[in-house]
Amino acid sequence: MDLNADLGEGYGSWPMGDDSALLSVVTSANVACGFHAGDPSIMRRVTGEAVERGVAIGAHVGYADKAGFGRRFVDIEPAALRDEVVYQIGALDAFARVAGDRVRYVKPHGALYNTIGHHEEQAAAVVGAVVDYDRTLPVLGLPGSAWLRLAADAGLTVVHEAFADRAYTPSGTLVSRREAGSVLHDADEIAGRCTAMATGQPIQDSAGGALKVEPASICVHGDTPGAVDIARRVRSALEGAGVTLSPFSR
Repeated sequence: MDLNADLGEGYGSWPMGDDSALLSVVTSANVACGFHAGDPSIMRRVTGEAVERGVAIGAHVGYADKAGFGRRFVDIEPAALRDEVVYQIGALDAFARVAGDRVRYVKPHGALYNTIGHHEEQAAAVVGAVVDYDRTLPVLGLPGSAWLRLAADAGLTVVHEAFADRAYTPSGTLVSRREAGSVLHDADEIAGRCTAMATGQPIQDSAGGALKVEPASICVHGDTPGAVDIARRVRSALEGAGVTLSPFSR
């Protein structure tokens, strides 16, 4: 099982999360590429630390929306979105190569991640950007999304992910952040759900039913309260259940 987290999401003097601590826990780092968050110096620092710790580097691409932290839909033309995603992958890849590695995969962020779950044109644009840049790059996303379907159709390697601290609907989609209970905060509950997902057991959905989620990677968010403690509890629980942790993209 792979354990990933969104990192490098500060900007200038404004920090976001504890990147260094999380890099000691996760196996893959989704690094912001300067559009929804991040800047060149942060990208250099995080990619350098990731290489030192043997953590795989992923391009965490998003809408150009720092004020909204990339969590607002942007009605951008597909051709422009395609170019912006190529730009972001290339920028992060430059710093990854300076650090002695390269970008190993691509994961969209926030509103872009949610939008391309169903928006065919934007999903096709992001797929096209990955194909343009490097069709050997795996792409990370939610099972059943238009993004992963179109990526598979284009011959890309698709990787299913689940979220450690998010509630799921009975259909397997994420409960909207606008709804109460959409984000989980109890470390023990989160660790238990992750262990269940990693070992093929069902978790409880938002309606109280049993939902089976079978990810190849589990995301622990870096910007929630107690994020580092939660990530450590999740890793400890997985290892305690006999789950081997390693990057999916090596």
